[in-house]
Amino acid sequence: MQGKGFIKFMAILLGIVCVYSLSFNFVTSKVEKDAKAYAKGNVDKEKAYLDSMATVPVYPVFGFNYQFCKEKEINLGLDLKGGMNVTMEISLSELVKSLAGNTDDANFNKALSTAQTQLNAGGKDFIALFVDEFEKLSPNVKLADFFSNQDNAKLLKANASNSEVKNYLSKEATSAIDRSFIIIRSRIDGFGVVSPNMQKQEGTNRILIEMPGVQDKERVHKLLQGSAELQFWQVYNNEEVYSIMENINKTLASTLKIAETDAPATATDTTAKSESKLAGLAKNKDTKDSASVKTKELTKSNPLFAVLNVPTYQGENGQTSLRPGPVVGWVAQKDTAKVNAYFKRPEIASIIPQSFKFMWSVKPMDVATTNGAKVFELYAIKATAMDGKPDLGGDAISDARHDYDQKGRPEVTMYMTGDGATKWKKITAEAAADPNNKKSIAIVLDNTVYSAPTVQNEIPNGISSITGNFTVNDTQDLANILKAGKLPAPARIVGEFVVGPSLGQAAIDNGLLSFVLAFIVILVFMALYYNKAGWVANLALVINLFFIMGILVSLGAVLTLPGIAGIVLVIGLSVDANILIFERVREELTLGKPTPVAIKEGFKHAMSSIIDSNVTVLVLGVILFIFGTGPVQGFATTLCIGILSSLFCAVLISRLVFEWLLEKKSNITFGNKHTIHAFKNIAFNFVGHRKIYYAISTAIIVLGFIFYFKNGGLNLGIDFKGGRTYIVHFDKGMHTEDVKSKLAEVFPESETIVKTAGADNELKITTTFHITDQNAGADKLVEKALKDGLAKTGVNYTIESNEKVGPIIASDIVTRAYGSILFSCLVMFIYIVVRFKKLNYGLGAVIALFHDVLLVLSFYTILDGVLPFSLEIGQDFIAAILTVMGYTMTETVVVFDRIREKLAESGKEDLHGEERNKLINFALNSTLSRTILTSLTVFFVLLVIFIFGGASIRGFIFALLIGRVIGTYSSLCISTPIVIDLGKNK
Repeated sequence: MQGKGFIKFMAILLGIVCVYSLSFNFVTSKVEKDAKAYAKGNVDKEKAYLDSMATVPVYPVFGFNYQFCKEKEINLGLDLKGGMNVTMEISLSELVKSLAGNTDDANFNKALSTAQTQLNAGGKDFIALFVDEFEKLSPNVKLADFFSNQDNAKLLKANASNSEVKNYLSKEATSAIDRSFIIIRSRIDGFGVVSPNMQKQEGTNRILIEMPGVQDKERVHKLLQGSAELQFWQVYNNEEVYSIMENINKTLASTLKIAETDAPATATDTTAKSESKLAGLAKNKDTKDSASVKTKELTKSNPLFAVLNVPTYQGENGQTSLRPGPVVGWVAQKDTAKVNAYFKRPEIASIIPQSFKFMWSVKPMDVATTNGAKVFELYAIKATAMDGKPDLGGDAISDARHDYDQKGRPEVTMYMTGDGATKWKKITAEAAADPNNKKSIAIVLDNTVYSAPTVQNEIPNGISSITGNFTVNDTQDLANILKAGKLPAPARIVGEFVVGPSLGQAAIDNGLLSFVLAFIVILVFMALYYNKAGWVANLALVINLFFIMGILVSLGAVLTLPGIAGIVLVIGLSVDANILIFERVREELTLGKPTPVAIKEGFKHAMSSIIDSNVTVLVLGVILFIFGTGPVQGFATTLCIGILSSLFCAVLISRLVFEWLLEKKSNITFGNKHTIHAFKNIAFNFVGHRKIYYAISTAIIVLGFIFYFKNGGLNLGIDFKGGRTYIVHFDKGMHTEDVKSKLAEVFPESETIVKTAGADNELKITTTFHITDQNAGADKLVEKALKDGLAKTGVNYTIESNEKVGPIIASDIVTRAYGSILFSCLVMFIYIVVRFKKLNYGLGAVIALFHDVLLVLSFYTILDGVLPFSLEIGQDFIAAILTVMGYTMTETVVVFDRIREKLAESGKEDLHGEERNKLINFALNSTLSRTILTSLTVFFVLLVIFIFGGASIRGFIFALLIGRVIGTYSSLCISTPIVIDLGKNK
């Protein structure tokens, strides 16, 4: 075996990487176990303990803190952890209308409305749709008349062509989405979500947000859908505020009765220099324990200054003085809530001047200055206006850009409107009036301070440069924030998915159970059927699983329930390579070759089939990842990683083990007396009976069409048609028709479907009630109606999860689904034609793919309503269809490869007539053992997941189950025999 040393090196290196990646889970779980032991069931104490450990080194040797380790551990998806998945859409229609000054032109507004309708129906580019429609309605009117004005004269000229206006609008739309992304991200960070995930869905105006552990829907709706409010405020300096802070501290000390607690707070001497103050906020656990008594006493006498550190500096003479500037305090993240609570106390609120508004910085300070701790800055905003409004609003900004100063340092250039420039001149003149005490202006969005630059001079022309210790990312984000208040582009929730924690835990339990049982099934089968060689395959399988999990963690992938199903499925598919090799080795042994030669020849002859079959599945996995979203992408990710890892382990690692066993003169067996002669001397005439198979398939497909029309079409899930779905758990079993009749009273003029979701006390309720209503209160209205209807049943219930898909998203999902299937067929056709250099082979494979899709759909329509679980057509079904296509291609290319091998042996490019029929029958029969064995292993794995994996993925696994059977049948009876009917000289 060539390259043995390199393979060993790569295996060891990959193993080290995986051990390192997986080690973070063990470290964090130990800390969390200690937290539970310390808290003894008190959730607040457990959270406080974990917060205090954020910056404490917990990783052996390397000294990584808990927060770092937590960020590196494996991420669980919402279906396993519970939480909310929200899809937000930025209203480009309202953005365009706002850019045009909210014109009342009839044709303009009609073009907007039509473009929105076309977008809802599956159109892609809203701006292009709008421009095309406007040109149809007003061919002699220039769009520049609506959009060009004094404020954007540098970006869009008055005589600009419609094409230039289109480019301008496209850039503004992209900018609006980017600004919305930043604003929403900052709101979520302020919400306190642990490990949120946000991503812009490329090519759309939508943003996907995942918030693990979040359950308060109403609060999230208000948080995400509230309009952004950009403001400019004058700010008090630190010296002006300190006396107020001292007064607050004294008042708190005299009125609070500090209770003794088990978790000591951290405090620092307020006269220490600033560097030691910041370090004090990040003191480690040992320091806290040793200073416990001292800290408690200090907290009693200085409750505010125990958690808030006043910025100071040490002068040349060693004297400590208040640090000048707008920051009035530094507070560790875990203590910000306590400071807020202090300020809200009645006795404190009464001594804070009415002109004071305390606000936090939007993000923590640079960790380089805080020893890794998350420390936020506190500002005292000066509200001098009688009505409490800011000095300047966001509507005063006409533009803001990331730029560089004369020394090449990043800065932001801000442009004011005409009215804004006049006000800005007055504000900056007042702030810079005293050269010895120049004031700062705070840039505030959603009541958090993004920046508070000090005004150096009066700015008379409305063009300002904001400088500071900025990075390029800082200035780009700040420029986007400044433009956020310029033109509103409302963001609406058009899709959401909420999973309760109990349902998430059930998913984890079911997923792990199915995983363990499926793994055991394969290990036992391989050991029993292939004897000692089977144990070699099992060793490779264990290593493969280790590599898959390690790679997933190192890539920061999110593990979902479909992802677990993907891993289990890959385990089933990974034995395919071993079976191919072992069956070829057994053929060589049958020819009388010694074991070392047989193993070498077996690996050599199986390699082509292994590469072809795995490449086809890998390509389909990539397509699934590109076209899929959410859980489907999770399935695709594990599938792709698993295929690559399986190739490495099954082919290379197992070969190394065999080489080692041969060097040890070990007796290697590839079966026992019951299995060694299985599938020998089979000569079934697949080709001769092909017309019978065609008739059977045709009959099932025709029956499927009959049920299709009988049922009124396919049972589309909300992914494809839009709607809301709720999983409701009742205290006792319920009849679906009874529940449906109660809901019909509260969901008038809408389609409502009620089905069991596993047990008879677990129901899945789907409704289209108010799904097209885009008002913010629509979700609340529907949920109230649902609860009113469920209350009429008289049975206690719990809503365990809910999902919403708006009509626009549903339309987009349908388009992507069709695209993924058609694109997959095209790719498979090209691959087969190129690989086997025969057009009829490619056509045969593609016809078989369509055949399989139609058969699966037929079984779904025939069995829908008969089986005790949902057979909806949704995104997960498309994932199943593509996987089924992968099965078919895997089986088909193995047979095609054997045909190619026999043609090469005969020295001919092709055979015809009876000679060709014999060759194809030989290829099918000679690979029959491999086909049946791999099909059975995957089938039993899927059966285990189907039984134990939980109701939420039962429909998905059912599609894979019947797809496995259909794929095997298709590869034997359809795809290869059809090559004959498409060839010449039949």
